[in-house]
Amino acid sequence: MTGKRLGDPNKAISTGAAAEEIACQFLLSEGLNLRARNFRTRLGEIDLIMDDGPVLAFVEVRFRKPNALVSPLESITLGKRRKLVRAAHQYLQSHPDVQHRQCRFDVVAIADNIRWVKAAFDA
Repeated sequence: MTGKRLGDPNKAISTGAAAEEIACQFLLSEGLNLRARNFRTRLGEIDLIMDDGPVLAFVEVRFRKPNALVSPLESITLGKRRKLVRAAHQYLQSHPDVQHRQCRFDVVAIADNIRWVKAAFDA
């Protein structure tokens, strides 16, 4: 898990798209390469799909105000995980060039800081 302090997240982040951009820039600075953004299917959506060396990372971005009752990580329900896994399967089926790569599900949680949780959950 990697963490980075934000200035004033309430000023910097007003939408989910802004949170995704912050997460994307953070992961790019950590050496990952962006493959796709907002991959949508009828089964679900994946915020970011990134290459982390040989690993294909499906990334869920979660933003909560620092004083929220539920943390960004706690906001990922079992139902949300299932949707992410289904969408990832759809992505792999539609992209034969990556079907045999190792995959993982990461979460970038944004509140008063940025926390990157690699392999946050299993498929």
